[in-house]
Amino acid sequence: MIKTRIVAAVLAVFAIATPALAGPPLLCHPFDIGSAKSLPWLGAKSLDEGQPGYRLDRLVTDTEALLTPSTPVIVRMETLRRAALYASTDARVAGVLIKRIISRAEASEIAGRPDALAYLDAAYIAGAFNEITVMGRAREWEQRSTNAAEVKAGLDAYGLISKSVALRPSDPAIQFAAALISSDGHRSEYPAHANKARAGADNDPLLARNIVHVQ
Repeated sequence: MIKTRIVAAVLAVFAIATPALAGPPLLCHPFDIGSAKSLPWLGAKSLDEGQPGYRLDRLVTDTEALLTPSTPVIVRMETLRRAALYASTDARVAGVLIKRIISRAEASEIAGRPDALAYLDAAYIAGAFNEITVMGRAREWEQRSTNAAEVKAGLDAYGLISKSVALRPSDPAIQFAAALISSDGHRSEYPAHANKARAGADNDPLLARNIVHVQ
């Protein structure tokens, strides 16, 4: 009962800032990806219930393999949500994961072909680790919060998603991600992103399944 109250208190902090579903918007509520392939996950009992026995030494490789150019935005978001939760249990793995995801976006920029999806991935992982840091207010998240704080290095999630939006302004799924990310510190930007996501949901079945996150 005490544990439940502590977690509820932490989630209440996010409920103030989150326009739709209560809780950390990038972590607390799984995205419905149907039968799409992602990292192994249970999630029946709690937001961080991964598959027992999953080897963290595979996490970075598995995550990168799933983030192909053809992977839909919503599937990318759910994959990175799971990856962040797995990685938060080990600071070394978390550091490698963040570095690899951020470097993909940076490399596309250096090559002169900035990649909207790479910036989306970078923004999501940065935002997820920012949320994990805040969740350290609950005792069972203290170590994870410490791990996240050690490796996130002040990454600007909204700055990163803004680059993704600029590259693909007509993509409603990217607008959806931007809405969720903007709810943490950039609330004035939220309505425009959310409206564009809702306007395009009918043309994106996966987005339509998840648009409740911004309603």
